[in-house]
Amino acid sequence: MKNNKINLYPPFLNRIYSVWYRHYKVYTKNIISNGLPPFLEPLIFLAGMGLGLNTYITNMDGVPYLEFLAAGLLLTSAMFTAAFECSYGTFIRMEFDKVYDAMLAAPITLKDLLVGEILWAGTKGFFFSLAVLFVISTFGIVPLNLILLAPFVGFITGVMFAALSLLITSFVSDINQFNFYFTGFLSPMFFFSGVVFPLEKLPSAIRPFAEIFPLTHSIRLVRALCSARFQWHLFLDLGFIIVFTAIVGYFGIKRLGKRLIS
Repeated sequence: MKNNKINLYPPFLNRIYSVWYRHYKVYTKNIISNGLPPFLEPLIFLAGMGLGLNTYITNMDGVPYLEFLAAGLLLTSAMFTAAFECSYGTFIRMEFDKVYDAMLAAPITLKDLLVGEILWAGTKGFFFSLAVLFVISTFGIVPLNLILLAPFVGFITGVMFAALSLLITSFVSDINQFNFYFTGFLSPMFFFSGVVFPLEKLPSAIRPFAEIFPLTHSIRLVRALCSARFQWHLFLDLGFIIVFTAIVGYFGIKRLGKRLIS
C-alpha cells in the first residue's frame, strides 16, 4: 500500500492569518492608546511645519506647500509604525514576553510567524496612511483623485520597513540599541527623502545618497498619485521597493529564525 504523508500543518494562508489575527486582537484591546499617538504625530507636524511655513513658501514643486508636505506625511506614518512594530515590538515579544515560544507551540513554522509579523506591520501602514488621508482630505488639503490609492502605497511601505526592521532586530542584543536605528537612520531619512522638500534642492553631491533611502522611492509613488503625473522612472521606484523588501526580508527572516530556535 502506498504511504501518504500526513500534513500536520493547516494551509499556508491560514497559518499566516492566525499570526496576523493574534496581533490584531492584542492591538485592538487598547486601540485608543495604541492608535491615537501614531495618528496624531504626523498631523501635529503638519500643523506646526505646514501652517507656519505655508505663509512663507507658497509653492513647492508646483503645488501648495501644505499639500506637498501632507502627501509625504501619508507615508512617514506608515514607515514609523511599521518600523516600531517590527523592532521594539518584535524584540519585546521575543525577549521579554516570550510570546513566540507559545506561538511556535501551535502548528505554524518560523517562516509563518515572521511573514505574518511583516504583513501585520504592513496593515498598520495601510491603516495609518488611510487615517491621515481622511483628515487631510476632509480639510481639503489634498485633492481626492488618485490619492485614494495612497494607503496601498502605505501598505507596501509598511511591509518594506517591517522587513528591514526584522533584519535590524536580528542584530540587536539590547533594546536600547534601537536608538541608533531610529535616530541614526529613520530620522535623517524623514528629512532627506523628499518629504519636507524636493530632492532636487539637495546639493548634487548628496543627492545620490538620498536615492539609497527606501522611503525616497515610496514618496515618489505617492506624489505621482497626488499630482496624477506619471513617468517611466516610477517603475524603477516600484522595482526598488520590491527587490529591497525581498532581500532584507529574506535575510531578516533567516537570521531571526535562527535566533528564535537557538
